Amino acid sequence: MGPMLRRFLAGLLVLALAACARTQAPGPVHFFAEGMPAALSDWNVVYVADGRLRLNDRVLPYDLATPLFTDYAHKLRTVWMPDGQSARYEAQDSFDFPVGTILSKTFYYPLADSGRGDGNTVLRTADAGPDLRGGGLELDKVRLVETRLLVRRKDGWVALPYVWNAEQTEAKLMRGGELVELQLVGPGGKHEQANYAVPDQNQCAGCHGTDLKSKALSPIGPKARHLNREFAYAAGSANQLAHWQQVGYLAGVPASGVPADVVWNDATAPVDARARAYLDVNCGHCHSEKGAARTSGMWLDAKTEELLRLGRCKLPIAAGMGTGDRTWDIEPGKPDASIMTYRLASTDPSVMMPELGRSVVHEEGVALIREWIAGMDAQDCGR
Repeated sequence: MGPMLRRFLAGLLVLALAACARTQAPGPVHFFAEGMPAALSDWNVVYVADGRLRLNDRVLPYDLATPLFTDYAHKLRTVWMPDGQSARYEAQDSFDFPVGTILSKTFYYPLADSGRGDGNTVLRTADAGPDLRGGGLELDKVRLVETRLLVRRKDGWVALPYVWNAEQTEAKLMRGGELVELQLVGPGGKHEQANYAVPDQNQCAGCHGTDLKSKALSPIGPKARHLNREFAYAAGSANQLAHWQQVGYLAGVPASGVPADVVWNDATAPVDARARAYLDVNCGHCHSEKGAARTSGMWLDAKTEELLRLGRCKLPIAAGMGTGDRTWDIEPGKPDASIMTYRLASTDPSVMMPELGRSVVHEEGVALIREWIAGMDAQDCGR
């Protein structure tokens, strides 16, 4: 081997080692059993390297069949558990996760075609799941807004909101929340301002306090019906529940009978199934037998089947201005006369539903619920 060839190969080795150094995580995931670390990087669940937001070792990405709507934000969801620990399968509720579990959800937007600019002009597109080809989110194509951690400690779950800086290099703990003004660019170049609200710690309980009596926080998304779908992992696509079992993160999954939600915007699926999946993930954590909105009498979670509980020909209990002078929560066949569609299509804080997590109307979601109600057999609720 000549000197020139040796120098060439040595150069390639240096470049390869440098690339590995850039993408290697700066240490293992750090679970804090107490306290509130000031920086997201302290946890080392995700990290910035080589122009991407990357996942640390054994940090597993996942997605939901129908995601929660948050001002058109996209989400990168991850789970990490201590070595040798696994969650226990539950058929309807969130899985029973071990102490030491860290769930993360990074909210981000694709950047508009004009490039990064100030980073606040972003695309208004449906959340179709993260593209992790290449090892993580490409930071020159997305605007990171916040990363929320839900941490399972000995005394229960703790929610911690971290807001990303303008340089997209670090996220800092913002216990009091934050308001981020964004310009959403929709179809045809239409611009719409979104006053994206990062929740404070108390507001996190507004959704994750799924049991009004205990007031304890719990995960919402990691349920069998939401996860029973394919995900594009680095090594290829696989069913998420099967993959969780394979890596040791889930135990007790039955051989059959596992529920599965449809995708809310899958036009090939029945409208009823799409609407129920949408209402379940966006409303069912509050509007349920145990949730904060249980006193409304309208329960929208997946297991509720009673038509009156679902709002059909149901009188509101304490809606106040939220009725819009309409009489019934749902008047079958008449979406314009239904309180549900009125509230979903409002941005008035005293009227809109959900109360948290959005500042703009989810136009496509409202259209789905309108189609669902319009397709119901019309009846005179007053009889």
